[in-house]
Amino acid sequence: MSQQQVLSSKADRIATWTLNLPEQRNPISDQTVVDRLTELVAEVNADMDTRVVILTGAGKGFSSGGNVKHMVEREGIFGGTPIQQRNGYRSGIQRIPLAVYHCEVPIIAAVNGAAIGAGCDLALMCDMRIASDTAVFAESFVKLGIIPGDGGAWLLPRAVGNARAAEMAFTGDAVDAHTALEWGLVSKVVTPDELMAEARELAGRVAKNPPQALRMTKKLLREGQKMSLESLLELSAAMQPLAHHSNDHREALAAFMEKRPGRFTGD
Repeated sequence: MSQQQVLSSKADRIATWTLNLPEQRNPISDQTVVDRLTELVAEVNADMDTRVVILTGAGKGFSSGGNVKHMVEREGIFGGTPIQQRNGYRSGIQRIPLAVYHCEVPIIAAVNGAAIGAGCDLALMCDMRIASDTAVFAESFVKLGIIPGDGGAWLLPRAVGNARAAEMAFTGDAVDAHTALEWGLVSKVVTPDELMAEARELAGRVAKNPPQALRMTKKLLREGQKMSLESLLELSAAMQPLAHHSNDHREALAAFMEKRPGRFTGD
């Protein structure tokens, strides 16, 4: 069941994950979806042949976030006592930002439609974001009388700055794709027909690079969000010899000197 709710495929060292509940606009709050996404991250982390991931949604929407029907019926993480709900969030949807944050390879969100609430936050969890011109983004929790329970208050200001994050979170209003581009929430807006080709082109430019260097670079970018400059420099100094002593580094130098593409193995 969970494998059908989030599809996974791989070609040319690029993994593609597709949220696959299109009739519900791809909610991510159900435990089966949480389990599947965390499982996929673990698989990618263990697979040195995977260089980059594309995350998208089936149908017309990227993700509707929380399952509103389950909220109404007090099911899943939305049921039980306040203590049970707290634990439900911690063992449920909050596992997604933790897993995605610790995914060792870059993730590209190909936002094909509405990214609402936790769906908006899911896009923000990714390293890069490309949007269809039909996409909209809404940090809409307040409209349902709730708060961002999946890390949105940490993610959104880092993407668009404090003032714009506050506007999105306090109004709950949707932002269209072109506004999202202007605000830096996404890096490119294309037509729906171009979206996956554009995402694959970007993924291909990432995937051609040495995999260990990619993973260490992502680690440094993540750690840099919370470290002082001095601490980050120390971590960089510790990691850099690992890169210098890799076969891929020697291959990269040879390819540079010989003016040819590199052939990288992860060694």
